[in-house]
Amino acid sequence: MTTRTAIFKYIEDNFGVTPEFPFKKYPRYTALKNRHGKWFGLVMNVPAQKLGLSGTTDLEILDIKVDPEFGELLRSKSGFLPAYHMNKEHWLSMVLDKATDEALLFQLLDDSYNLVINN
Repeated sequence: MTTRTAIFKYIEDNFGVTPEFPFKKYPRYTALKNRHGKWFGLVMNVPAQKLGLSGTTDLEILDIKVDPEFGELLRSKSGFLPAYHMNKEHWLSMVLDKATDEALLFQLLDDSYNLVINN
């Protein structure tokens, strides 16, 4: 399972940035920002029903910016959902659980970082 710690280490090692915790009401919500302060990711724990899923447990998710066409393709796969609290065309939520493909997650973080840098 890809953990928050692995994500935070990856962004620090690859982009030279550290996670930020901007929400006092939601202390586990973690913003991933580039050096210019633009968000390229957000790690959250959200109740399943708020994501349109059944159950009452909180799910750990990562919101990332994606190319709209690629995002549409990914949303057809298990573990990918329309973005929670972000633009649903340009952002995607990825459920972080034991089925998470860590290599794909890191590639999506790279893509999200680059999309934000280039906009």
